Amino acid sequence: MSTLKVGTKAPAFTLPAQDGKTYSLKDFKGKKIVLYFYPKDNTSGCTREACDFRDNLSAFKKKGAVVIGMSSDSASSHKKFSEKHELTFTLLSDEDKAILTAYGVWKEKSMYGRKYMGIERTTVVIDEKGIVTHIYPKVKVTGHIDEILSVL
Repeated sequence: MSTLKVGTKAPAFTLPAQDGKTYSLKDFKGKKIVLYFYPKDNTSGCTREACDFRDNLSAFKKKGAVVIGMSSDSASSHKKFSEKHELTFTLLSDEDKAILTAYGVWKEKSMYGRKYMGIERTTVVIDEKGIVTHIYPKVKVTGHIDEILSVL
């Protein structure tokens, strides 16, 4: 189980996205990255979070940052989610959960006493050189955008 730490190099990735392309961490070198991990396409909290990012995308761009979402849903699921909510940023698919594990967001969770593995809603901010500058575990959607914008 990887424990991501501020000041360390962000784990590299190369994953498919909703637009049919494959993206790697190195494709974003020279930009700040707001990489947010979310549990599931088209669920209420994840939809609200994605729409918050969408509605504030220009503020992120002004700060030289790109927004990337990641979950274990398939690229085709991301495509439907993206089209339904007019999301204009990249959603990466990590179906084998290797990158989710590398970032330490694939965790045991429990709901109504039942234990299961799932994604802990987390946002990681990565600087222009690929170094982790901020980690927000157990994100509460409300107010989260402002929190991230304030550190960029």
